[in-house]
Amino acid sequence: MLVHQILKAKGDDGVVTVKPGTPVSDVAKILAERRIGGIVVSKDGQNAEGIISERDIVRALAVKGAICMQENVEDMMTRNPVCCTRNDNADHVLTQMTEGRFRHMPVVEDGVLIGIVTIGDMVKARLEELSMERNALEGMIMGH
Repeated sequence: MLVHQILKAKGDDGVVTVKPGTPVSDVAKILAERRIGGIVVSKDGQNAEGIISERDIVRALAVKGAICMQENVEDMMTRNPVCCTRNDNADHVLTQMTEGRFRHMPVVEDGVLIGIVTIGDMVKARLEELSMERNALEGMIMGH
């Protein structure tokens, strides 16, 4: 399965982005309200300059305490996040996420942000593939 198929199945809610300079407290609020785990940081909504996740905020809270909520997003974000394209294979993306120990990956096309996929999206897609393969094999065995 390819990334564009996963994006299509997700629907088009657009990519949630915040601008550099956004307070981490605002990011935490957006994450909670949207029930998402990560946000792309972008000056213009087109270039993925960074990404910040719930994990980043929790780690900063553990080290610095609540004062980190007053920091700006660029102080805490992961700069130059690993990205994929719409034509990347889901297994490859899942491997990158697993090896890199991250759960969110921006999708870019010609340098422009077009979506975001999560490890949950990748696992769901893989499970659907396995289910289709199982059904096809069962059909062949049963002579259908």
